[in-house]
Amino acid sequence: MATRNWQVKRLSAALGAEVTGVTLANADAAEAADIRILLHEHMVLFFPGQFMSAEDQIAYGRHFGALEGHPNLKERTPKEHPELFRLVASQGGIADEWHTDLTFLPRPALMSILNMKQCPEVGGDTMFSNLVAAYEGLSPPLKELCDGLSALHDAHPHDRADRTAIHPVVRVDRESGRKALYVNEHFTRRIVEMSGPESDHLLAYLTRWVQQPPFTVRYRWTAGTIAMWDNRFTQHYVVNDFVGERVIERVTVMGDQVQGTAPRWRPWPEVVGGTSSMSRHDRQLARHLKARIAEAAE
Repeated sequence: MATRNWQVKRLSAALGAEVTGVTLANADAAEAADIRILLHEHMVLFFPGQFMSAEDQIAYGRHFGALEGHPNLKERTPKEHPELFRLVASQGGIADEWHTDLTFLPRPALMSILNMKQCPEVGGDTMFSNLVAAYEGLSPPLKELCDGLSALHDAHPHDRADRTAIHPVVRVDRESGRKALYVNEHFTRRIVEMSGPESDHLLAYLTRWVQQPPFTVRYRWTAGTIAMWDNRFTQHYVVNDFVGERVIERVTVMGDQVQGTAPRWRPWPEVVGGTSSMSRHDRQLARHLKARIAEAAE
C-alpha cells in the first residue's frame, strides 16, 4: 500500500478513516485487497467524491464477496438492481437507533457499502462505534460473564418479529482472535441464559455502554461519498436532526457464522419449564428454541 498514491486520514482515536486518491469504480482485485486491509484496521472507511452509479457500486461490492438484498424491506429494492437497497428519509429511511445490520439473520451481513446520493447541508451525520474497544473496556468480571452468554435477536423493527437468531454476546474474529461486544438496542431482544428482568438490566447496560463517545466516530456527509464498514465489529446510528431529503443506496456483502464462546448455562426457558410462568420474551425465546430443535431433527 505504500506504493499507492492514497491519502488516509484517521478520524478518531476509536475508529474511522477518510481515504482519497483512489477511484473505486476502477478498483481492481489488488486495490480491493488493500482496501480490505485498511478496513480491518479502521473498521469504517469513507471515500468522498466518488459519485458511483448503481452498476459501479454493485461491481465494486462484488470484490468483497457475494451480495444480498435486504431480507425484509423488498419494497426498497429497485427491480433492476436486486442487490441494492435504497433508503429515502421521507419514506421512513432513518436508522436512528444504534445497530449492527441484520443481526436477526443466522449469518448477519459481513460488510456494508453505502453510497450517499443526496444529503442535507447540515445534519444527518452517521455515528459508528467500535465494538472491540467496547468489549476491551469492560471490567474483567463482566468480560467473563459476557463470554459465557448468548442473545436472541429479531426483526421486530421491520415488522417481522418471527425472524429470529441466537448469537454469542461476545463475537470472536476468526483471523485475529479479537473479541467484540455483539449486542445492539435495535435488534437484540434478550439474554438467552438469564431471566427476563436480569436480561433487561444487563442488556440495557451493554447497549448503552457501546454508545459512549470514546468508542465512536461521527461523520459529516457530502453527496458522492462512499462508506464501507465491517459489520461484524461496529454499530452505527443516524442522527435524525435534519430538514430535507437524505437518500442512500447500499449493497451488503453476505456474512458468515458468528463465532464465539459456547454458552456456559442452559437457556432460561429450559430452567423454569412450563409456558405459564414465562414472560412475553420468554415465550418468544421458547418458540425459537423449539423451532431450532425441529429443524435439527429434519
